[in-house]
Amino acid sequence: MNYILLLVGFVLLIKGADVFVDGASSIAKKLGIPPVIVGLTIVSIGTSAPELAVSLISALKGNNNIAIGNVIGSNIFNSLMVLGVTAIVLPIIVVKKKVKSDFLINLFVTILLFLLAFDSILGLGINKISRFDGIILIILCIAYISFLVMKAKKSNMPEPSEEEKNINVFVKILLIVIGAIGIVAGGQLVVNSATNIATSLGMSEKLVGLTIVAMGTSLPELVTSVVAALKGENDIALGNVLGSNIFNILLILGVSSAISPIVVESSLMIDFIYLIVITIIMYILIFVNKKQEKKLSKAEGIFFVVLYIGYM
Repeated sequence: MNYILLLVGFVLLIKGADVFVDGASSIAKKLGIPPVIVGLTIVSIGTSAPELAVSLISALKGNNNIAIGNVIGSNIFNSLMVLGVTAIVLPIIVVKKKVKSDFLINLFVTILLFLLAFDSILGLGINKISRFDGIILIILCIAYISFLVMKAKKSNMPEPSEEEKNINVFVKILLIVIGAIGIVAGGQLVVNSATNIATSLGMSEKLVGLTIVAMGTSLPELVTSVVAALKGENDIALGNVLGSNIFNILLILGVSSAISPIVVESSLMIDFIYLIVITIIMYILIFVNKKQEKKLSKAEGIFFVVLYIGYM
């Protein structure tokens, strides 16, 4: 029964996030907010909504191992499986100047989280992401969104179409509410059923968060990136992964730890280091040569998938 409830929870999370993003994006377009800004903020946060719901509910229930395991596991899944499968379906053309800053920010926040989580390395006592650490991450999240908005404003933005101007705001607000309810309800089901599964199988909550929960909550990123690649929207495919990884750390762990400090198990250090290493590998693969563009080939996609299988 727990497996059925887990599946239902994932469906509610993913569909709820989809409906929420649709409603929020439509209202933003009607208000004249540029589509690029909508994509960089609402869509990125929307695809991270399942992780946010699961981690917040886990933090409120005191299941912090699921909260942090979910984020680290999701970021590893995004970097290897989402990009890997997308490149296998259709090679990704990366315009370096468009994503270099986001790549560096992604690497920076990943290393920063490692240092905040493992205080013992710096001789600061117990390994814990404190409320103060959470506030730092939230402030950085606000700064990152501001950076995205300023960068987007430098581009030429198309005017809203007549169809976008005639959007029924009430219907879209209703969609946002329905989506939010789906996300919260799905998050509750996922956390409760995942905890029960861990108990029944003798698995740790950390392991369930790193694997089952992480893969389930990352499905929106996988679907969004594959569909974007098939439509030739390579920027969205890669940008979605980078944006989601950054928001997972800054927003999700920031808010979760601000609500309830997260004690980090020493065994998670291996997963943290693995995430940092694959982030560096991604950067080297894409930016090692001086060409303006880089094609992530099917062979490299298979390499990413193999790295994920090796991690599992």
